Amino acid sequence: QVQLVESGGGLVQAGGSLRLSCTASGDTICISTMGWYRQAPGKERELVAAITSGGSTYYADSVKGRFTISRDNAANTVYLQMNSLKPEDTAVYYCIAECSMSYWGQGTQVTVSA
Repeated sequence: QVQLVESGGGLVQAGGSLRLSCTASGDTICISTMGWYRQAPGKERELVAAITSGGSTYYADSVKGRFTISRDNAANTVYLQMNSLKPEDTAVYYCIAECSMSYWGQGTQVTVSA
């Protein structure tokens, strides 16, 4: 079992920045890829960014150049630095950790005002 605790969401004006953190505990040795999904009201959950244990990254086209995912393997923590935020980035952001199954965090709200 893996437990994920997220932090760092909040309210920010367009153009601002936020940094999300997600710390894993429990059977963390099994974790390979970690990442962030988001879900806006009335929309499907979408993958925003992911990072492998070796540091390879993936970004959705909508966030490339604005968001940066990073990972501290020793601290079992993944970060999402979000810059140049837009109102369309407003969503609940969920951390995910991949083991033999997927583990999800509880979600953290990000609201970007125009």
